Amino acid sequence: MMSHVGIGLPEEYETLHIGIAMYDPETGVILDANERLESLLGYATRELRDLPVETYTANTYSLSETMFVDRLQASARGSPQQFNWRIKQADGTLIWVRIHLTRTSFDGQTYVLAEIQDVTEDYNARHREELFWRILRHNLRHKANVLIGYGEFLAETAEKDEIAKPVRKIQSNATELGRLTESINQIKHAVEQANTLRIPQTATKAVRNVVDEVAADYPDAEVSLEQRERMWIRVDEAFHYALTHALENAIIHSEAEAPVVTVSIGPSPNTGRVEIRIKDRNAPIADTEIESIFTRGNVTTTSHGSGVGLFVMKWCIESLGGELTFKRNDLGGNTVYFYLPPGDRPKK
Repeated sequence: MMSHVGIGLPEEYETLHIGIAMYDPETGVILDANERLESLLGYATRELRDLPVETYTANTYSLSETMFVDRLQASARGSPQQFNWRIKQADGTLIWVRIHLTRTSFDGQTYVLAEIQDVTEDYNARHREELFWRILRHNLRHKANVLIGYGEFLAETAEKDEIAKPVRKIQSNATELGRLTESINQIKHAVEQANTLRIPQTATKAVRNVVDEVAADYPDAEVSLEQRERMWIRVDEAFHYALTHALENAIIHSEAEAPVVTVSIGPSPNTGRVEIRIKDRNAPIADTEIESIFTRGNVTTTSHGSGVGLFVMKWCIESLGGELTFKRNDLGGNTVYFYLPPGDRPKK
């Protein structure tokens, strides 16, 4: 059996706010630990030296001691490991930890250094968020469908104008509720896909795809596209969501019979990023609505597309590493600016 006499962690590890342990990769036994790990597990180091991994692993957790030792040995062979584990503390409390395993050596022998961090709060917050999203999406979709169904029934049977008007109001609000559900799904999708592989393409092509779709949905609108300079971007569906909302907001909130929207693509004069401008001739978006999407705190009800479209634009563009701004233009309307990181032209 390998001798571990004199094996210990450097004193500097005692100042860290993360648990550190040195493991024997063959047996899975802790050889030394810092004070933070003692506090995290609820055992003194002298106790940990005699404890198998199974003792401080939650009984209900799917990973076994054998799997833990397999990860230790993989790390000892030069393949660093990172994973979540459910710990059972000495008093029986269950917590979630994130573990990083890396190989280390001492007197010619190989050991594994473990960094162990309590992530219980983050783990629980993420699961609460997932539950919130599921409940919100389900309830909004269900309620919207109920309202739309009753609204259609009343619209077909209502004969008097005093009844027909509130019925139309019901239908309008039900439709908006359905759009709200869709917007929430788009925000969630953009956030979840923030690190996905994005295919490089010209900014003009990415914009043109969305412009053509929106123009087909609103044939009375005049949506034009100008390319000031050929530029490349890496985008995903989040860009499609953001630009669709920008164009639809410009069209829907126009008082003209034939709304005019101009999209311009080129480099930002200050940063060289890809600048995409969406310019309309509508009444200015209220300052309070713009401030609401950039100010942390309570979200108030807004009138411009119920404010939701602005939030979708912001979240989606930021998920792409970009930035969103608004300005009033020389036509008295609004210009929405998307600033995105420039992509490299693909090699042939």
